Amino acid sequence: MTSTVPNAVEHADAQQPPITMFGPDFPYAYDDFLAHPAGLGQIPATEHGTEVAVIGGGLSGIVAAYELMKMGLKPVVYEADQIGGRLRTVGFEGCDDSLTAEMGAMRFPPSSTALQHYIDLVGLQTRPFPNPLAEATPSTVVDLKGESHYAETIEDLPQVYRDVAEAWGRCLEEGADFSDMNRALRERDVPRIREIWSKLVEKLDNQTFYGFLCDSEAFKSFRHREIFGQVGFGTGGWDTDFPNSILEILRVVYTEADDHHRGIVGGSQQLPLRLWEREPQKIVHWSQGTSLASLHEGREPRPAVTRLHRTAGNRITVTDARGDIRTYRAAIFTAQSWMLLSKIDCDDSLFPIDHWTAIERTHYMESSKLFVPVDRPFWLDKDEETGRDVMSMTLTDRMTRGTYLLDDGPDKPAVICLSYTWCDDSLKWLPLSANERMEVMLKSLGEIYPKVDIRKHIIGNPVTVSWENEPYFMGAFKANLPGHYRYQRRLFTHFMQDRLPEDKRGIFLAGDDISWTAGWAEGAIQTALNAVWGVMHHLGGTTDPTNPGPGDVYDEIAPVELPED
Repeated sequence: MTSTVPNAVEHADAQQPPITMFGPDFPYAYDDFLAHPAGLGQIPATEHGTEVAVIGGGLSGIVAAYELMKMGLKPVVYEADQIGGRLRTVGFEGCDDSLTAEMGAMRFPPSSTALQHYIDLVGLQTRPFPNPLAEATPSTVVDLKGESHYAETIEDLPQVYRDVAEAWGRCLEEGADFSDMNRALRERDVPRIREIWSKLVEKLDNQTFYGFLCDSEAFKSFRHREIFGQVGFGTGGWDTDFPNSILEILRVVYTEADDHHRGIVGGSQQLPLRLWEREPQKIVHWSQGTSLASLHEGREPRPAVTRLHRTAGNRITVTDARGDIRTYRAAIFTAQSWMLLSKIDCDDSLFPIDHWTAIERTHYMESSKLFVPVDRPFWLDKDEETGRDVMSMTLTDRMTRGTYLLDDGPDKPAVICLSYTWCDDSLKWLPLSANERMEVMLKSLGEIYPKVDIRKHIIGNPVTVSWENEPYFMGAFKANLPGHYRYQRRLFTHFMQDRLPEDKRGIFLAGDDISWTAGWAEGAIQTALNAVWGVMHHLGGTTDPTNPGPGDVYDEIAPVELPED
């Protein structure tokens, strides 16, 4: 069992179809769409070379731009900071280049099959990520209320933790038809998925994660709910998600996005950077050897967008930080939604008022991390008295919350993520510098491991991030609150613009916070592909009949629509 608190059912054996992020809200096979030899579609030859603005150079923006280029369009990418967005990999000053820290996305589930398509495309490798009690994790320490428990499997923990695991399984089964939905997703049984999910959306849209637990007889014990919040399942404690909609959590567990995680060798930012430089073999209009980089002056994106407004002919006019003004027939906006409310001067006419409301109601989670480089993976040393690892992947209710140990082998320098925290736990770190954060973390870990001198192994300065303090992000990722389903539906379905007035078309929303799986790279890619379909359709293009796109099958699998009155 790989999770601290496992899913309600065992993972499928080799005879069953693999699970994918073939989500309950929009059960469209993006992985099949990408793999089809006919490609994603084509545009009329008269549109070849047409410029399309792509605002935001994160994974969603780069994927959208790459696929538009392959169709023969000319994407013009605007990026305020650096290519990658929240796929941000940094090094340590004065240390070997092989030592890196993932400041944003760092672990990816195998169910992210569209993401895996691009990982394979650019030749990157993945390896198991050392989550709590994962097979790749030598040992885990759970430290709550001053009491520590060492474990290599969940069976090594006290009985109460297994009771909590069982309670979570019962809670999912009784309250959310877990086994039935997991089976339907695995088999891609769209009618059954929609039947189950339609009832749950109507029933649970107004319910918090914590309320869902409290309503379950399995979690009648406060102690069990407290342990579950602090230790969680798969990736660690989830009490920071307790105020969020339970629908957000169900999307994660149904698709096993919480389990079997893998990291990208060398860092996740390589993915968008390699796509930026990649010269596709199958490309329309452009000559062989064309890449996104080669289509941009100096091989760099254009700078931050400062203004977006509509002009005559229903065009989208973009002003950038250098004062350059360009007008486009189509644009894709992939940056975090709040940028449209603050950093960018926008016309109200860009979007329908209901979409503006949905953007304004977006709820972001805060998140902080701090990494240090160390001389070797000393945590694998054995304690002479106990024979155990001297230090372990650590879950605690102390300030650090989650500590991850990352290495490339016993004799090589390694990295410790001293702390990974969300929401209120992240805000506690906000006033502190990187060194001040490190001191507090070392003190907390010293109380858990009094015989381990972590400091003597540190070989470089710490690196840290608080995403809520990043000027072009203001949060780590979106997480819907109860009652937000309607808002999310408006944003996700925005790419279907035939239903909008003509003066509200031409600009398309994408990015992970537009998706149903915010916080996961898979959602960024899925919404990018929706936007690519939208731009293609807007410019008179079509998909191959043998490979219908998300807009072509929309009416069959459209997300559940709840009444407004």
